[in-house]
Amino acid sequence: MNFPNPTHATSSPSTSSSYTLTHASPHFKRPLLLPQAICTSQKKSFCSGVHAEAYVNSNPMKSYIKPVFSVEALVTGTAQDVSDTTLNGDDKIGVLLLNLGGPETLEDVQPFLFNLFADPDIIRLPRMFSLLQKPLAQFVSVLRAPKSREGYASIGGGSPLRRITDAQAEDLKKSLSAKNVPAEVYVGMRYWHPFTEEAIEQIKKDGITKLVVLPLYPQFSISTSGSSLRLLESIFREDEYLVNMEHTVLPSWYQREGYIKAMSNLIEKELKSFDCPKEVMIFFSAHGVPLAYVEEAGDPYKAEMEECVDLIMEELETRKITNAYTLAYQSRVGPVEWLKPYTDVMIVELGKKGVKSLLAVPISFVSEHIETLEEIDVEYKELALESGIEKWGRVPALGCEPSFISDLADAVIESLPYVGAMAVSNVNARQSLVPLGSVEELLATYDSQHRELPSPVIVWQWGLTKSAETWNGRVAMLAVLLLLFFEVTTPDSVFHQWGILMSSLR
Repeated sequence: MNFPNPTHATSSPSTSSSYTLTHASPHFKRPLLLPQAICTSQKKSFCSGVHAEAYVNSNPMKSYIKPVFSVEALVTGTAQDVSDTTLNGDDKIGVLLLNLGGPETLEDVQPFLFNLFADPDIIRLPRMFSLLQKPLAQFVSVLRAPKSREGYASIGGGSPLRRITDAQAEDLKKSLSAKNVPAEVYVGMRYWHPFTEEAIEQIKKDGITKLVVLPLYPQFSISTSGSSLRLLESIFREDEYLVNMEHTVLPSWYQREGYIKAMSNLIEKELKSFDCPKEVMIFFSAHGVPLAYVEEAGDPYKAEMEECVDLIMEELETRKITNAYTLAYQSRVGPVEWLKPYTDVMIVELGKKGVKSLLAVPISFVSEHIETLEEIDVEYKELALESGIEKWGRVPALGCEPSFISDLADAVIESLPYVGAMAVSNVNARQSLVPLGSVEELLATYDSQHRELPSPVIVWQWGLTKSAETWNGRVAMLAVLLLLFFEVTTPDSVFHQWGILMSSLR
């Protein structure tokens, strides 16, 4: 999905603990902020920053930050014996899988988009205009619905995300049971059914006492995992049962050896489908976010994504696969600058440079949906062939791939000793690198240093510049706000007569 505006993070005022952030080496322009939690006296654990060094790959198209630890330093993927945890016979374990959600029919598209744009973590309005959040969401969703319906119609009339996520939940439950950890697994979608609120109600009905929250986003972003966790935090605060229920969160898990190997297996398999596998460019395409998320709000998404690609390529190198590769970002929208390079622009450039074989890898997605089935398989494939690329392939999303599901089960089991406590692992001790924590403490850790987005530019600059893009966006937003104000306050307005704005908004 597209996230048109930077998020606004608010601090968690009810948390009184102090917090420790993970810092990178001086080679980073800014600290590498991971959504990690603090060490507590209740658990023996070690706080350690992830040291990294600047590294330039022999592939001239890829310059990135390389961590000094390798896949071998990651969690082994072998789950500890559940007897080592603090569980007792009365405990009922639950796992809550969080995902974006998607419209299941064409009629669902517009209300789904409304839910998306009504999220203040997606469209960020000044506080004085907060009452316009829903009218603006209605306006944008109505405008975008026709184009979005075309996309969903081309992939069968709806998103397969719920069906796939339900299957992942069922397989995860079976995998946990096979590892002698009986647990109920729930699905909570952010913007469509089954909503997170529905999943929480079922968790309460089932009497769950220990909950592991697992966003199905390998890399953390304030616009995906962050938004889902913030909603969960608000639900927890308002419910006495949830406040007293022990829980922990795995906000990102892209470093796990099981995940890295599962992705490498899929890439290795697809490379064999080409006539000359060694000549294929491996093209990692990740969902984009506005640049301000990273540079101004400290979103760790870009750093985590680059590290994830590095780890996959390191694993492939152990298999004697040394193909050239690159990383780009897709799904941008609006007048603001997004993470670069852009996927469509990079495809054209690769064609001009003589690349003839391309293998697309949807690196930020674990399930097939509109951005893999339509954007990558249709739009980007056509663009590639038009740009001179002769052979095109695409790695499927992980879905219910057995080794991937098994590793998710291991991640859940490894987190159980920390349910109700906080922990940060020590890289040198080769403990799990998955940051663990409760919802409120996790978000307070993240928010403690990033409360507002400062202005990205100071002076006006003409042309195709960051300044011009920013000011164009501001002018456009002001115009939309003025238009909406007029429409909302005028009962006989054009949009009301057309039925675009709901009558309840008059």
